Amino acid sequence: MFNRLRNKKPASSVNTDMLSKQRRYDSLVRALHADIFRYAYWLCGDKHIAEDITQETFLRAWRSLESLKDDKAAKAWLITIVRRENARRFERKQFDYSDIEQDQLEDHISSSTEDNAEQHLIRRQISRLAIEYREPLILQVIGGFSGEEIATILQLNRNTVMTRLFRARNQLKELIEQPQVRGQSNG
Repeated sequence: MFNRLRNKKPASSVNTDMLSKQRRYDSLVRALHADIFRYAYWLCGDKHIAEDITQETFLRAWRSLESLKDDKAAKAWLITIVRRENARRFERKQFDYSDIEQDQLEDHISSSTEDNAEQHLIRRQISRLAIEYREPLILQVIGGFSGEEIATILQLNRNTVMTRLFRARNQLKELIEQPQVRGQSNG
């Protein structure tokens, strides 16, 4: 009985630990919520699903916050959770889309201005890249990660990541420069 009491933390210490965890979590959410949502949106292309993925990501982050040893690695840690959450979505639900249907799925980005139209075009062309090229490119452009960080997140060799980024940029350039695409964007 005495050993059990000695191993317990005083209530004030527990409250202090919880308050510290809550502050750390709150600052993490404030600093990275927009980036995490943006990345989730790029992965799924749907605002509501991206919100769900983001919420589930931060819920999982809360549950395992003590496993984050270095706050400088928080963004990469959260991106990894987002990727896993997005993958879980496909484990739970089987989609039956053909390649033709994928091209016809509507993107819900507003194209009211020229900038939005360009963003829509670029987003559509990026979505045409193979996932092995699209994912590192999105991590670099949207997430702002270096090649080394992307290699860690994707669990790949840095040289592999750099090759994929090079190929992704070249393929994207070719897609954007295709005559039918250029003609559509010019009106």
